[in-house]
Amino acid sequence: MSQYSQLKQVLQEQLNWHGARISFLALFLLALLKVKTVNLKDLCLGFGGRALPESSYQRLQRFFGEFELDYAQLAHLVVSWMQIRGNWVLSLDRTTWKFGTHWYNILTLGIVYQGVAFPILWWMLDKQGNSNSDERMRFMETFAKRFPSAQVHYLCADREFIGQAWVRYLLLEPTLAFRLRIRSSDAIEHDGKVLTARVVFAHLQPGQSQPLIGTCRVWGSPVAVEALRLDDGNVLVVIAPVGTQNLVSDYALRWGIETLFGIFKTRGFCLESTHFTDSERLSKLFALLTLALCWAMRTGLWLHQWQPIEIKKHGRRAKSLFRLGLDYLRHLVLNPSSSNESDFVQSLQLLSCT
Repeated sequence: MSQYSQLKQVLQEQLNWHGARISFLALFLLALLKVKTVNLKDLCLGFGGRALPESSYQRLQRFFGEFELDYAQLAHLVVSWMQIRGNWVLSLDRTTWKFGTHWYNILTLGIVYQGVAFPILWWMLDKQGNSNSDERMRFMETFAKRFPSAQVHYLCADREFIGQAWVRYLLLEPTLAFRLRIRSSDAIEHDGKVLTARVVFAHLQPGQSQPLIGTCRVWGSPVAVEALRLDDGNVLVVIAPVGTQNLVSDYALRWGIETLFGIFKTRGFCLESTHFTDSERLSKLFALLTLALCWAMRTGLWLHQWQPIEIKKHGRRAKSLFRLGLDYLRHLVLNPSSSNESDFVQSLQLLSCT
């Protein structure tokens, strides 16, 4: 049985799509592994088979232009494929870039797992700047409807995702625990004084951290506050619900979404090479990349289990789990043979786990 047929069979077991759409998805994922770019003119060359590249290109255009995706179903599939359990750490951020005169701006929410934020919700913002509080509230309401019984440990977000209305919303019942970085220019009310975060933590030396003891308020809301002086001299200040500890170390997991964007862009699938300007087409592309990410990560985790990745002197892995899995899958797809067939089947069985 060909790799295409084997992958198609696994996808059919988990997606209630029409057979032609399942066929397309299998071809797309295999082509993406071959060419490592979302540029359609390159992707169509990776479809293989008897179809001419022009026919494959038209098939790509039809899928992204006509087929409607069930994004909620795909979000649940991500959780299933990655076997992500309760106590989710959510990371909220956006990625932006420009092609010609068109600005791309994607607001993304992911579950941080194994150092990567796996996307479960994304919106295409039709503007250059950050989302506002109202947009973020509606965004999180969409998440709550998609995962009504999710056990969320906390939500983390960078300095763009702040403000009085936003923090008050997170503190409403039922509260959504958070770790938010605020700006050094933001005011903190503490011990009867109102000072900027920069002044409050001016005494910290690089590498030093300090939680504030006692009642603190930021934008009028009671919060816990902790800061860390970074090596570059800047101060990282994190707020959370009252009574929370280890704010800075918790907030560090936010970086998983930066890793995600790197994978989707220059370190993986070259998302910036797309010429899509239609938001719905771009959203579909983002969804398919998410499935490819899951396949590569599950494979990397499996390989790491059997032969751990070398740890370099700086304390980091010689290769990321994603890169380990991606390189392995690309080798199997680019070198199909009877000797590699069992390894490819094993990589597919990883996606069958629930």
